[in-house]
Amino acid sequence: MTGFIERALDSAWLWLTARVCLAVVFVASGLAKLVDFEGGLAEMRAAGLEPAILFNLLTAATLLGGSAAILADRLVWLGAGVLAVFLVATILVVHTFWSKTGAEAQLALFFALEHVSVAGGLIAAAIASDQRRRLRWRG
Repeated sequence: MTGFIERALDSAWLWLTARVCLAVVFVASGLAKLVDFEGGLAEMRAAGLEPAILFNLLTAATLLGGSAAILADRLVWLGAGVLAVFLVATILVVHTFWSKTGAEAQLALFFALEHVSVAGGLIAAAIASDQRRRLRWRG
């Protein structure tokens, strides 16, 4: 059984699956900001970000560009880093649980904690990508 697990963890298909799972939320959000442009503008305005058009376009580019790097397995550290910084910035601008009360504060805290967890996954993906690349160089 251990051999099966080792082969699976080292496999290209599982590495691709992990990257797709990690990127899907960013791709979906980035595309949504372009497909439903008015909805994206409303999100930016609700967060107090003006000019909303610029922030919507920059957000979509960040989400899609970071995802592309992860999915292509090229410069994963950069894509993951950009997306992790984006998540932290989102906590500071949108999910400000410390400035809310009651159910609204609780929901914002849950979103903030989710963002921290995904940022950790992005960091892990950057580390895994680097380690996989080093192993290929040795082999």
